[in-house]
Amino acid sequence: MSESAFASAPASAGGTIASPSVAAGGEAATSPTQLISFAIGNDQYGVDIMAVREIKGWIDITPLPKQPEYVRGVLNLRGVIVPIVDLRCRFGQGLTQATPLHIVIIVQIASRPVGLLGDRVLDIVSLEASEIKPVPRVAQSQRVSFLSGLITTEAGMIALIDLPNLLTMQVGEDDVPNALRMAAVAA
Repeated sequence: MSESAFASAPASAGGTIASPSVAAGGEAATSPTQLISFAIGNDQYGVDIMAVREIKGWIDITPLPKQPEYVRGVLNLRGVIVPIVDLRCRFGQGLTQATPLHIVIIVQIASRPVGLLGDRVLDIVSLEASEIKPVPRVAQSQRVSFLSGLITTEAGMIALIDLPNLLTMQVGEDDVPNALRMAAVAA
C-alpha cells in the first residue's frame, strides 16, 4: 500500500484500540475496527486508524537537549511542533538508524500530535474487537506495558500499541519529556 492511502486517515481523541467491552448480558460487544500495521525490525505493530493523522517519510528533525533517548527531537508540521518517538528505542532495542526509507506515523494522543518512528508501513487490517487477545504478563517488561493486545493475522502476530501508555513514564513527573510538554502547550 502506498503512503498516500494512509495520509488522510482521520484522528480521534483516544487513540487506542479498546479491548472487547462486555455488554449487560455478559457477552463481548464487538464492533468492526481498523488498524494500521507497521514493522519495527521483524516485529509487527498496529495502531488504531482513528488515531492516525498522517504518515510521512523520514525527514530531518530538530533534536532537543535533555530529552529521553527515545525522543529523537521535534518537527514542524504545518506550524505544529510534533515530538518524534523512536519506537525501537522506546521498546529497549536501541536507536533506529533512520534513513529516507523509514516512516513517521503522526498520531493523536489525547489532544497532542506525536510522531512514531517505524521501519515501514505494512497494511490496513480490519478486525472485530473480539479478535484482540490480552498480552501475556509473564514477566515485568516495559515493552509489555505499552501494548494493549495481540491479534493474529495471516501475516503473523500484530502487537497493538497502547498510545497513552507509550508516553507515560514510571519515574517522577519531572522526567516527562519537555518536547511532549511543548506539544501539549502548542495544541
